[in-house]
Amino acid sequence: MSETKDRPYHHGDLRRALICTALDMLAADQNWTFTLREVARRTGVSHAAPYKHFQDREMLLRELARIGFVRLGEAMTGAMSSDAPSTRAQFTAAAQACIGFACHNPGLYRLMFSSDADKTIDPPLHDAAMATFGILLRLLENGQRDGSFRPVAISAQAAASWAQVHGLAMLAISHQLLEEKVGPAPIPAALDVLLDGMCRNA
Repeated sequence: MSETKDRPYHHGDLRRALICTALDMLAADQNWTFTLREVARRTGVSHAAPYKHFQDREMLLRELARIGFVRLGEAMTGAMSSDAPSTRAQFTAAAQACIGFACHNPGLYRLMFSSDADKTIDPPLHDAAMATFGILLRLLENGQRDGSFRPVAISAQAAASWAQVHGLAMLAISHQLLEEKVGPAPIPAALDVLLDGMCRNA
């Protein structure tokens, strides 16, 4: 695990300091094998201090995952806020933003979809994940409403879209999208294939 400089926290802001330290550790090492004791040491507080805010390491990990989904949603929404000429273009922008987020935050992205980010026992995490998934649902609904996408079950289009984009993200962060296997621009090409299947006039 890489060494980072212990940093003090401002009084009354211990929770935020612990989260920032844990996010830095996750980004540096791209895994979440650290302990609360290590997070405390690198934050510059006592070993017992984290327990004032996090019952255990798993609670901290779920909070990191929640932050990840919030940031992912912001990245997707920000990409769509540009002057996209069509729903298809907005979909492509959001999908590329999702994959880009994963590539820039591989450890965090893996955590968000890991068993350590159990959404069934953490309502705030569940809500953040569903809010981000809702961006995709609204895109598909808008596309069907304006006639861009085929009028089939939204759930089927959502499953196909999620599987494709998430799969591309995981392949990208694992450095598996090799040119000799999938060509020089696999992500745009794969998204075009997906959208050609969903659009009315592909």
